[in-house]
Amino acid sequence: MSKSNNTIVKLIPIMLAFFAMGFVDLVGTATNYVKDDLQLSDTMANIFPSMVFFWFLICSVPTGMLMNRIGRRKTVLLSLVVTTVSLLLPIVSYSFISMLLSFSLLGIGNALMQVSLNPLLSNVVSGDRLASSLTFGQFVKAIASFIAPLIASWGALQFDNWRILFPIFMVVAILAVIFLGMTNINEDDEKGESSTFAECFTLLGDKLILLSFLGIMCHVGIDVGTNVTAPKILIERLEIPLNEAIYATSVYFLFRTIGCFSGTFILAKFSSKIFFGISSVLMLLGMAGLFFFDTKMAIYACVALIGFGNSNIFPVIFSGALLHLPNKKNEVSGLMIMGLFGGTIFPLIMGVASDAVNAQIGAVAVMMIGVLYLLYFTTKIKK
Repeated sequence: MSKSNNTIVKLIPIMLAFFAMGFVDLVGTATNYVKDDLQLSDTMANIFPSMVFFWFLICSVPTGMLMNRIGRRKTVLLSLVVTTVSLLLPIVSYSFISMLLSFSLLGIGNALMQVSLNPLLSNVVSGDRLASSLTFGQFVKAIASFIAPLIASWGALQFDNWRILFPIFMVVAILAVIFLGMTNINEDDEKGESSTFAECFTLLGDKLILLSFLGIMCHVGIDVGTNVTAPKILIERLEIPLNEAIYATSVYFLFRTIGCFSGTFILAKFSSKIFFGISSVLMLLGMAGLFFFDTKMAIYACVALIGFGNSNIFPVIFSGALLHLPNKKNEVSGLMIMGLFGGTIFPLIMGVASDAVNAQIGAVAVMMIGVLYLLYFTTKIKK
């Protein structure tokens, strides 16, 4: 088998795992349905996405240390097993407590996966194409994010059961376990002496690593915040039903998917810094529009701008951090994925802000802070 064909064979199960990584984004859709089913306030409902991303704070650095012991592929396999269990719980039981437990396991599994899968890809793809390959992985991930609200809405309309997306995604997670388990990937550069917590967190003393960490916090805060808040804005301003408003989440992820796909080629040929800056400006325009527009198409257009703009933020920051400290890939990966804890902080603050002003404009204001930081971060990116 030629080297290129061998690479493709290894990339297929990795990309299936990237698809499973996208399951975490169902939390935005699920939060809106659970909020409606259980009649929760914004503050209470936003506990669900916060619970998912809370575990990135707890698990990310230990996962980087775990990879030094058992390897990246085995860590990804473990993450897929945990993800499968998280998707099984809502099928067995549906209550506030069971959903909290399900989302907690989903967060734990995704934290394990995000930390280990990205550097595992670097064992298959050469460093000079890592950013574009990570972007393609994000494109595959975005497909799962895009179809989640569509499946939930279809299930709600056809079977009066939005939770049908859980067994569908669970089957895919099981397939990912099987295929990756059958794939051999050389990880000779990975195993070694396990780092301590202190050694991992010491890396935050590097200015670029710290700024990158904060950048990923803002990226995921905007990501989770938009797919939770966009349907609420439509319901608030146009008084349309949830099953219709939820399509705003699909619009967001559709344009994220388009952005990831196009970014795969753009980042392979053009400056990451310029592309990152343009992406941040698009988010700024979209977020500004959400303050003022009150028609469906205008709101959809704003959500689309945010989705396209936010699509390539993560791979640019993540690949830049990995290449900045190439001998500390596992530790840097753990720290960067810990930055996904922004998905906990942003929704909580957004829920409090929207309840305080009794309008979703409060949530939009919180997300705008994240966008402004990303504009600042553009100046720190190497060409």
